[in-house]
Amino acid sequence: MINNIASTVVSTRIRLARNLADHPFPNALRAAKQGREVVRAVYDAASSIRTFKLYHMNDLSDNVAQALCDDHLISPELAANKKHGAALIDEGGEEDGGKFSIMINEEDHLREQYIEGGLCLPRAYNRLAAFDGELSKQLRFAFDAQLGYLTACPTNLGTGLRASVMLFLPALTRLRKMERVIREISRLGHTVRGVYGEGSEAEGYMYQISNEVTLGVTEEYIYTEVQRAALEVVKLETQARRVLCKEDEIGVRDGCMRAYGILANCARISYTEFLQRLSDVKLGAALGFLCVRDFAAFDRLAAAARPANVGLYSDGKLSAPERDVLRADLCRKELADIVEK
Repeated sequence: MINNIASTVVSTRIRLARNLADHPFPNALRAAKQGREVVRAVYDAASSIRTFKLYHMNDLSDNVAQALCDDHLISPELAANKKHGAALIDEGGEEDGGKFSIMINEEDHLREQYIEGGLCLPRAYNRLAAFDGELSKQLRFAFDAQLGYLTACPTNLGTGLRASVMLFLPALTRLRKMERVIREISRLGHTVRGVYGEGSEAEGYMYQISNEVTLGVTEEYIYTEVQRAALEVVKLETQARRVLCKEDEIGVRDGCMRAYGILANCARISYTEFLQRLSDVKLGAALGFLCVRDFAAFDRLAAAARPANVGLYSDGKLSAPERDVLRADLCRKELADIVEK
């Protein structure tokens, strides 16, 4: 059986909300010049620390913008801000596969974030905090001695820190225990959302756990508590998988192997069906019904197969049936490398 953490935790994300002291908050920006001044100031400071590519939202095609949203590098709200919105993305990547990005003029002037596979909130925080520290030497952030970092939304006041963990929870979902888990997580001061944050659905049995409190606590307290909550949910999911197998191991195995057969041989497949089948295969692999080389490769395949990412082959000019054919081709090739014969 795959390691419980490796088969349950998909990724870690640390995000810091910051605003420039000498500029109106993004929702108060009126002239295009004001927005450009913020973008230029952030770009000049950030690019002196790391190598970033600058994206202006008004220059992006809908397909490219959606692909960046799908990869969690920007938000839908930023993508819709054609007047002032921009993003800085470090496309070089870290040795461990981590990703740096900065959303500019979303809800706040800056939303710095670092995303890494696995459960590693302390390391992710240290990397982003080091970058933020260098950035603060060049940019004067809006800060109050009592309230901390000043943000457009009061829920981000204080540290401005959001620590999030993405989890794959098929057994808890199938056994209809997620409502109870969500209540318990809320009691601890955290929240559970879908794949793309507030208001989104838990597609593919994927859920995000993140902190709700940012004021009156330290950064270390926030990411430590979120990590502790994530580990507790991993334990619950592990127990739920045992129950699922005890109740109907043959049925779970059958669902996994049928799904694998379809994905390994399909000539055309929609993203909805693909995600459903891949989730069944992932569950089966986690339970040891399939031998896999790298469990995280399933999540990389899921990202690559999203409509917008498949559409990048022709910048969105493919029809839905054409994307379905390309997705099937990608799926067959990738599964052959992921699953050991």
